[in-house]
Amino acid sequence: MFFANGFRLFRNRQQVTTKILNGLRSVEQMRGIVERERSRADRIGIEFAVIKFTPSEAASAKKMFEILAEILQGRLRCTDEIGWLGPLQLGVVLPSTPADGARVLADDVLLKFSSIPAPHCDVYTYPSQSDDEQADSSNGAQSDQREQIASVPAMDTLFLQPTPLWKRSLDVVGAVVAMILLSPILITAALAVKLTSRGPVFFAQWRNGLGGKQFRMYKFRTMVVDAERLQEKLMALNEQEGPVFKIRNDPRITRVGRFLRKTSIDELPQLWNVLTGEMSLVGPRPPLQKEVRQYECWQRRRLDVTPGITCTWQVKGRSLIPFTEWMRMDIRYIRSRSFRTDLGVLLQTIPAVLMRKGAN
Repeated sequence: MFFANGFRLFRNRQQVTTKILNGLRSVEQMRGIVERERSRADRIGIEFAVIKFTPSEAASAKKMFEILAEILQGRLRCTDEIGWLGPLQLGVVLPSTPADGARVLADDVLLKFSSIPAPHCDVYTYPSQSDDEQADSSNGAQSDQREQIASVPAMDTLFLQPTPLWKRSLDVVGAVVAMILLSPILITAALAVKLTSRGPVFFAQWRNGLGGKQFRMYKFRTMVVDAERLQEKLMALNEQEGPVFKIRNDPRITRVGRFLRKTSIDELPQLWNVLTGEMSLVGPRPPLQKEVRQYECWQRRRLDVTPGITCTWQVKGRSLIPFTEWMRMDIRYIRSRSFRTDLGVLLQTIPAVLMRKGAN
């Protein structure tokens, strides 16, 4: 009788655990929940947290998830959500929860494990303070542009949207065809830059890509060689709101450079960035790290996708558009991007370049 009751209790427990695992939110549902909480946090400023559990050992993964699901079922509030963040990644969304509260829960859960190794645990909070200041202090001895490199808040990695196959295919085919067809223009532009001003043909600058990852973006050089140093003296003349610096008659721009900018020919070397996968043909323009540091939380959404050569902002007026509306345009594109949308932006780019609307 004793063994029969014990077996019955064990079987009921297993059934409850299986029911819990089967009832977990899918990856798509969890992405929607986390996105919902991010929008709420951006609107009213209330912090929320996400805890991610991954197996320490692949052999015990199934058992670990069973134990974990049972523990969490007894600890979570009715407003909390539990589901899959990815393959072998169990996540818990904790609305209105600061980092300290999330860590207390995570620690309590890990202490329950004894028969098998405890899972690896990561705690994310949003909005969270960027670690830029720590990066600055650690890179203070560096003299090149790498001293500006710093990661974005950790939770941003949960929002990243990998480039779909259709988009990557369009990028590769489009970039190869464009480089072949435009090769006479590329060669002519390179010669013009080299023969008319001192300095290299190409200008390489560290920019923020997908998830804030740094990469070197290439352009034809359109300014004098010490342009970035001279910018500090011109900040009072900035005509663009927000963290972006733009003035119409920038004295740092060379004669050839002004033509290249007006015709957007200076951006063509970024076709190489597209081929390497660091950029896409269509997407938000890649920002400088110092600009990202001044973004509001909702504006960081631009880093959810791979940046592009052209975008809605490019074809609607560029410098004529206020910074806040520029950010909103990029976010609207991210929410609705599709093959049809990208093709439409590419087709609109041609007349926008020819008309030179908003080009400085």
